Amino acid sequence: MERDNETWMHEFILLGLSRDRGTQVSLFVLFLLMYLVTVLGNFLIILLIRLDSRLHTPMYFFLTNLSFVDVSYATSIVPQLLAHFLAIHKAIPFLSCAAQLFFSLSLGGIEFLLLAVMAYDRYVAVCDPLRYSVIMHAGLCMRLVITSWVSGSINSLVHTTITFQLPMCTNKYIDHIACETLAVVRLACVDTSSNKIAIMVSSIVLLMTPFFLVLLSYIQIISTILKIQSTEGRWKAFQTCASHLTMVVLCYGMAIFTYIQPHSSPSVLQEKLMSLFYAILTPMLNPMIYSLRNKEVKGAWQKLLGKFSGVTSKLAT
Repeated sequence: MERDNETWMHEFILLGLSRDRGTQVSLFVLFLLMYLVTVLGNFLIILLIRLDSRLHTPMYFFLTNLSFVDVSYATSIVPQLLAHFLAIHKAIPFLSCAAQLFFSLSLGGIEFLLLAVMAYDRYVAVCDPLRYSVIMHAGLCMRLVITSWVSGSINSLVHTTITFQLPMCTNKYIDHIACETLAVVRLACVDTSSNKIAIMVSSIVLLMTPFFLVLLSYIQIISTILKIQSTEGRWKAFQTCASHLTMVVLCYGMAIFTYIQPHSSPSVLQEKLMSLFYAILTPMLNPMIYSLRNKEVKGAWQKLLGKFSGVTSKLAT
């Protein structure tokens, strides 16, 4: 028993998505391509915002942070997932598991808080446009971002500490693609009711509270848009929020469906699919949504590509 416990203290075994070798290779290729698109797309958004002075506004300052969080979140999970698709022994060291849980949980919380901050930014832009630059000054934007990062990190640190203090006995097999909170808690050989309550409270604080702030912001935004007389004016006002609203629906909708269920818990398969959704799909879609649905970003891309074409033409001649 002591030897088993010592083994558990050094590593966990992640069961992943499939044990079929052919399926694992196919998933490796698919997720590798999606991860590369995610990293490239988000870093291009960050680079574009830095290079184009027209995008040096609070909205795009928050988007830069959101893109960085998305890349970081994907990187905290996907590289290890890809390595395990090709590995025979799918082990993850104890400290690496704890670090993965901390970073993925903190970055997930930060993303939800940033989306709430961006909703407030859109509320001011639509409902009080004349005072927008006065209200959304650089100092406030920086404080809002720092608060998001600190709050998400503290919440994650508390959860990670509590989770890895649970006695796991000899159980080291995690039925998941990564070290996720509920998956690790299930390994405990003691009553985990208090941990599940803590997860619920955390979900309410870091998920439902920002969600209601987003909801209140959009109630005010919609009310203001409906008061605009011209159809063109309404459409223009709505366009300023369309990209953010799409991300809100994707992120908050899936999280609420997964974790805020009063009488039932998500199945293991649901948890795996949700982790894939947040680790791969959402970060990959973020730059696409903001590039395709945002005129300012599309204009900046055209300007940048025009400059690049001009430089290449001069070099060719």
